[in-house]
Amino acid sequence: MRWKSILLFTLTITLQATGQSLPDTAMVLAKNTAIYELVISQNGRVIFRHTYNGQQPDTLHNSQSLTKSIMSVLIGIAIDKGYIADPDQEIGQWFPELAKDPDARKQHITLHQIMDQASGLWHENLEGGLGEYLSQANPSQYVLAQPLLDAPGTVFHYNNAATHLLSVILTKATGMPVTNFAQRFLFSKLGIQHADWKKMNDGYDDGAGLRSVYLSTAAINKIGNLLLQEGQYNGQTIVSRKWARMLMQPPLTRATGWGFTGSQYALCWYHVRYDGQPVTYGMGWGGQYMIIIPGLKAVIAVHEWVNDTTAVQQALYFEQSVFPLLWKYLQTKK
Repeated sequence: MRWKSILLFTLTITLQATGQSLPDTAMVLAKNTAIYELVISQNGRVIFRHTYNGQQPDTLHNSQSLTKSIMSVLIGIAIDKGYIADPDQEIGQWFPELAKDPDARKQHITLHQIMDQASGLWHENLEGGLGEYLSQANPSQYVLAQPLLDAPGTVFHYNNAATHLLSVILTKATGMPVTNFAQRFLFSKLGIQHADWKKMNDGYDDGAGLRSVYLSTAAINKIGNLLLQEGQYNGQTIVSRKWARMLMQPPLTRATGWGFTGSQYALCWYHVRYDGQPVTYGMGWGGQYMIIIPGLKAVIAVHEWVNDTTAVQQALYFEQSVFPLLWKYLQTKK
C-alpha cells in the first residue's frame, strides 16, 4: 500500500502546483447542483478552471446582469473613441422626441445617472411591470414615455428597463449594433471568439441582462482582467486607464440591499470591502459573477444555472459559502 500513499502524495503536490488543489473537490462546489463553471486567474494567468454538472468548457452561458457591467466597458470605449462625449452627456441628444415630452427633466437625464440606477425613469419592478415591459413592441420608447417616478439623480432604484437604454444610445452614437461594436473593439482584442447577444423587441441588443449576452466563463474572466490591468491587454490599450479606474473607483456610490454585505453600486458595478480589501464585482441573477480583487491581483468568474425559483438562494450560497473558500485559496497563492 506504500506505493499508493506515495502516488497520492505526488498527485496532491502536482495539483497544488497547477492550481487545481481546491475547488473541484471542495464539497461546496462538488455537491453544488447550480454551478456551471468557475475560472480563477491571478497575476494575469488562469490558475483554476473547472466545469460542473455536465457542462462543457467554452459553453456560452446566460450572463444575466453581467451584461450591464460589459456595457459599462463598451460605453468607456465609445467615450475614448469620441462617439460619446462623457458620462455626463444628456440623453436628449439621442432621443430628440423628449423635447416634446411634458416633463422637460427627461431630456436632461445623463448616462451617468442611468448607469448609477438613479435615472428616475419608469422601472419594471412595479406590479406586473416585467411582463408588461417585455411584451412591448418597443420597450425603450415605452420606458421613455412613462411618467418619471423620481427626480433624476435623487433615488437609487435598480432598473433593467432604463439600463437597456445604454444599448440604444451606444447603437445610435456609433452607428453599429452593440454586438458588432463589442466584437470589433473588445471581444476580438481579448481573443474572445464567440458571443451570442440577444435582442430586445425593439431590435436593439439587450443592454440590461433580461435577454442577456451569452459568453463563456473564460471570456468573463478576461473582461475582469482587463479592468484589473487598467484597460491593458497584452500590452495594448483596449479601454483608457481613466475609464477603467473610474469603474473600479467611482466618484459616487449608492448602498444596495443585496450582494455581499455592505455593497455599494456605481456605473453598473458593485463595490465592497471584504476582509479589509476593496473588491469590485459584477453580479447577475442566479449567481453569475465577475469579481475583481486588486489586492490579490485576481479575478473570479462564475456562471450558474438561471432558475427564478432558486436564484436568490444560489447567489447567497455563493457569497456565504463558496466565495470564502476561494478567498482563502487565493491567499495561499499570492
